[in-house]
Amino acid sequence: MTLCLDVGNSQIFGGLFNGDKLLFRFRRITERIISSDELGLFFRNVIRENGHNPKDVESAAYCSVVPDINHSLRNSCIHYFDAEPFELKAGVKTGLKIRYKNPTEVGADRIADAISAVNRYPDTNLIIVDFGTASTVEAITAKKEYLGGAIAPGLRISMRALEEATASLPKVEILRPDKTCGRSTVESIQSGLYWGHLGMLREIIKRYRSECFPKGQNSIVIATGGFAGLFADSGLFDVIHPDLVLEGIRLAQILNHTTTKHYVSLMSMRK
Repeated sequence: MTLCLDVGNSQIFGGLFNGDKLLFRFRRITERIISSDELGLFFRNVIRENGHNPKDVESAAYCSVVPDINHSLRNSCIHYFDAEPFELKAGVKTGLKIRYKNPTEVGADRIADAISAVNRYPDTNLIIVDFGTASTVEAITAKKEYLGGAIAPGLRISMRALEEATASLPKVEILRPDKTCGRSTVESIQSGLYWGHLGMLREIIKRYRSECFPKGQNSIVIATGGFAGLFADSGLFDVIHPDLVLEGIRLAQILNHTTTKHYVSLMSMRK
């Protein structure tokens, strides 16, 4: 089994794979100051509580946009699973042609989404919307060219900005309001967050279709990330894949022929 981890600014999103089957997923708050023991014990406990044996984990892989946690994360995999983890980062094989001006600037989570999407939908123009701490919109051509994307404040960041930068606006639950015109402060904030975000995404996607792909070529719009389900009925997306980033991490690990316990033992025998 393979433990896959997406370390985001707000949460660690993880999942356990048996082959290509995702057995379960989990989330925990990202703490920038945390020990390898705290992480290792958490991972082992969450695996056990979901009905699996931590000893069956043969490999681990991750992507991270929080460098401060990477050392502890790596050591937790080594000490608690006897597996040197694969890190999806600049320089590894992705199967993509990165057209960013500086490819090293592309977030590893965005690349993971793209790897999974082109695997699911080969020879297809793709637009990926990821609802994370930031909301990102990526464009990938049918030739596996990662063209780039847009980055905007996510829903939770937007809500926090209103709360912290104003004297009287409260923190609200993020949801889809029934009406656009709110009749209370809470309803008005919820309306602005939801419908404002939806309008922004609709405009970006419309422009991508004319700017990024040849005229007459269709594209599939994929939504992923924690808030993707909130927009399921918006009509903006063709499909929702909540586990896109985890699948992409696992595929990148396979593509790079990365270390497993079995591989470690073989290398030890050759020395």
